[in-house]
Amino acid sequence: MSANKTKDEIAEEDDEPMVVTLEYDDGTEVETEVMGVFDVDGKEYIALVPDDGSDDVYLYGYAEVDGEDGDEFELIDIEDEAEFDKVVEAFDELMGFEDEEEE
Repeated sequence: MSANKTKDEIAEEDDEPMVVTLEYDDGTEVETEVMGVFDVDGKEYIALVPDDGSDDVYLYGYAEVDGEDGDEFELIDIEDEAEFDKVVEAFDELMGFEDEEEE
């Protein structure tokens, strides 16, 4: 999956959220907003929020790639459970969720 914006362009567009459409193998499409790109152990990840009114957040690996229209990015499934747990923990910490749970 790719989009035609770089991480820096995403960060600069605070006024207008970037929308990424996820397409699953069964043809289902889900529109999501980019919440942000963050780093865990030297790797980049992206947080996407579906535009369906739920509280869900989708986390994927993030990699910039050269595309026809300039820099694009690709979403990478996080298949390793330990890696996914680390990413969730880092995301929760960035969002301040762990602090709320400890109080």
